[in-house]
Formats: sequence, C-alpha cells, structure tokens
Amino acid sequence: MGLESRLESPFLTTTVDAVINWGRKYSLWPMPFGTACCAIEFMGVVSNRYDVSRFGAELVRFSPRQADLLLVMGTITQKMAPVLKQIYDQMPDPKWVVSMGACASSGGFYDNYSVVQGIDELIPVDVYVAGCPPRPENVIGAIVKIQEKISREKAADWR
Repeated sequence: MGLESRLESPFLTTTVDAVINWGRKYSLWPMPFGTACCAIEFMGVVSNRYDVSRFGAELVRFSPRQADLLLVMGTITQKMAPVLKQIYDQMPDPKWVVSMGACASSGGFYDNYSVVQGIDELIPVDVYVAGCPPRPENVIGAIVKIQEKISREKAADWR
C-alpha cells in the first residue's frame, strides 16, 4: 500500500470541520490594537526578518469588521477600556484575542486606578504573551498556539 495506490484513488476523505479549520488556520487577519512599546515590537514581527506571513497572518487589517485576530499591545487605561470592548464586539465570529506584553496581560508596573489590570477583565483572552516588550519569537509562538486552538475547534461551536 504505497503512495502510488493512494494517488490512483479519486476520493479524498475528511471532515467539514477539518477543511474549515485548515482555511481559518492559515488565513488569520490580525488587527493590532497598540498603545505602547509592544506595538513597536509588533512592527518587527511583520517585517521581513521574522516574516509572520509564513504562518498565514500577513494581512493586517485596521477595521474590526474585517479581522478575526485581535492583538492587544500595551497599556490599556480605564478611558480606553470601552473602546477596546466595542472593537472586540464589532469583530465577526469566530474571533481570537492575544494579550501581548506585561501591561496588557496584567497592568504591568502601572498598579493604579487609571490602568486596567489585565484585559481579561474586559474581553476573553486566548493567548498571553509574556515580556516587556515581548520578543518577536514569542509573538509568532502565540500565533502558532492560536492555530493549534483553531485546529481543535468545531464549526458548530461558533454560533
């Protein structure tokens, strides 16, 4: 039962979920929500040195209605919190969120009344990226984790 016999068969068997997940996994449309130094580090991720397009996340969108991956980078203040929530609500389902850096994940070293102590108080977060600012390799690792999560999802759960 070699490769020759498989190539002669006119049938390919798979599931609908596997086909949909394959398409979603390699066509992520990220929307950067950058407010501080992590946004500068994200520029390195989309540059030719690290080339995030290898993972299917090249087409950066600046409209939440066209994005399915929200990258929150930097400090989120109490005044920006409703804006972030509104942007998340405008994204179509299915959608994923990456909290990038110490400030977005836990408030960083800003422990005061005006800073949100982690965006998971506002919106659900799928992957946290550690660092201040995180290295581009860590951001690419987060995209790979999102892709692994997409591979395990079922289309019926999106509704």
